[in-house]
Parts: sequence; structure tokens; C-alpha cells
Amino acid sequence: MNGADLTALQLSLALAAATVALLLPLALLLGHWLATTRWRGRALAEALLLLPLLLPPTVVGLALLIGMGPDSVIGRGWQAITGGQLVFSFAGILVASVLVNLPLMVQPAQRAFEAVGDDLRAAAASCGLSPLRAFTRVELPLAWPGLATGAVLAFAHTLGEFGVVLMVGGAIPGETATLSLAIYDRVQAFDMAGAARLALLLLGISLIAITLLFLLGRKR
Repeated sequence: MNGADLTALQLSLALAAATVALLLPLALLLGHWLATTRWRGRALAEALLLLPLLLPPTVVGLALLIGMGPDSVIGRGWQAITGGQLVFSFAGILVASVLVNLPLMVQPAQRAFEAVGDDLRAAAASCGLSPLRAFTRVELPLAWPGLATGAVLAFAHTLGEFGVVLMVGGAIPGETATLSLAIYDRVQAFDMAGAARLALLLLGISLIAITLLFLLGRKR
């Protein structure tokens, strides 16, 4: 592995870790809210959350490219604050990664909180626990396997994300050129052996993360 590949690996790991860190509080709030509320528009909200997974990466990437571009409100606001563009930057692919992976963390969290059940919440309230204390002492310890599952799925998916990252971030070495893009570049250069080595590395990292998740769940 040369220096460029090592940089791409470090960038991919940093992107995956930052994505999970930002998604965790969002998954907690949205998953709990969807699991404990009953309202007419809930099905539509769940459908909207799943859209990034169902749409082709080119469609999602194009929408984000337009929505965060220099001519957009978000792009102009980001440029006014930081002096740089949001697209074709690490911050841009981080925003894209968070949006794309949001359903992968929210759905397991929602199912985990639904499994806790309203009866247990009512029992916690009858014992004098406030909603916040019931959440931290009763619901969260029971729902953490779902959150962990979502975190691992989002981490592994971010490592392998290609289309959205390419469209929003390009392939700028050291800034947006992730490991999946490095594999693509190797294939374009007809370096199949090098591409295979990087693909096996990516596969190994994802397999280790998923195996650790199963081991933790079995131990629990």
C-alpha cells in the first residue's frame, strides 16, 4: 500500500467515524420519537427517511450537489462562514454521508425502542421516574443493541460508499478521495491486483466490525 492508498484509508475511517458520531444523537431522538408517537403522518415520515437508500446514488448525489452548491442558500451560507465551498470538501461528503446513512441508524433504533413496549414505560412512570430518567435508566439500556447495530451498519456502509461521495466530493487526494474511490482509480488504470488488495482490505475492515457486533450481542 502506497502513501496515497494509506491516506485514502485514513480518510475513509475518519469519514465513517464522524458519520456515526453525528448520527448517534439523531438516531436516538428520531428513533425514540417514531417508536413512541402515533400520528397520521408517521408513515410518510418513515418513507422519507428510507428514500436515500432506495434512490440511485446518482440521484441523491445530484440533489445534494445542487442543494449544497455555491449558488444554493446552504452553499452561500457555508461560504460566508468558512470562506470555502461545501461541495468538493470533507465537510460536504460528511453531510452527504450523514444523510445517506440516516435510515441505517434510525430504523434499528426505532425497532429497538418499539420492542421496549409501552407497558414498561408506564411501569417506569408509576415508579416515579421522570420521562428523562426512564429513558436513560430503562429504555436506553434495553435499546442499545439496536443502536449498536445501526452504528456498525452505518460505519461499514460509509466505508464502501462510492456514488454519492464521488458526485459531492469529487476525488481530491487527501480531502475527498476515499478508499472506494482509490479502488475505482486502480480499476481505471487496469491495476486489477492493486484494486483487489484494496477491496480485500475494505472487506476485512467491514467483516471485523460486523463480527465484533455479533460477539458483543452474544456476550450480552
